[in-house]
Amino acid sequence: MGYSLQRTRKLYFLDTPGIHKRQSKLGDYMNQTAFNTLGEVEAVLFLIDAAEGLGGGDRFIAEQLKQVKTPVILVLNKIDRIEPEALLPLIEQYRKLYDFAEIVPISAKMGNNVNRLLEQVQKYLPEGPQYYPDDQITDHPEQFVIAELVREKILHMTREEVPHSIAVMIEDMKVQDNGVVHIMAVIFVERDSQKGIIIGKQGAMLKEVGKQARVDIQNLLGSKIFLELWVKVKKRLA
Repeated sequence: MGYSLQRTRKLYFLDTPGIHKRQSKLGDYMNQTAFNTLGEVEAVLFLIDAAEGLGGGDRFIAEQLKQVKTPVILVLNKIDRIEPEALLPLIEQYRKLYDFAEIVPISAKMGNNVNRLLEQVQKYLPEGPQYYPDDQITDHPEQFVIAELVREKILHMTREEVPHSIAVMIEDMKVQDNGVVHIMAVIFVERDSQKGIIIGKQGAMLKEVGKQARVDIQNLLGSKIFLELWVKVKKRLA
């Protein structure tokens, strides 16, 4: 994904899978993909949720980062959700874990310090050719981005109840005569219990996932959409 910091400078970001506890072959693959990327980039952004505080997962990732030579920038997001006096002690906790090249507190939602983060990232990037036009912000096709938006809503709403190994596939996407984009997406899980969680009581959870995803997808496409979601169990997603 590209981000134009200035008219003459464009930054390219690689969004890796989230690192999480291994619970399936797909989870192992996603973790390995994320770790393999660390040595292939000029800088690593270690993004954490400041509102959740330091956890065991963060300690695990910090240990893994010690094996790479790439500069690591700690990004503490959601600082708008914590008290100002709690920020410095939190930074000190993370500083003891790893020798970060930079530490930047931000609020992506409010836009606080985002420009400063981009400036810090730029310090570690060599100049190179422009691979994409200025108006191109991602190298992924629309269907991939739409599937990720649906998956994001599921993970956000179910938290630890559903593992990160769920997958979303866009099975059909077409523009109807009235201009509405009809999208049919299938959510794959590994167990019946996970299916029940995502659907929710009387379909309430699945309905809310669709409602929230629909807003982001309409903003992405610039068109009204009809989003149809199905949940299927597929053993051993890997």
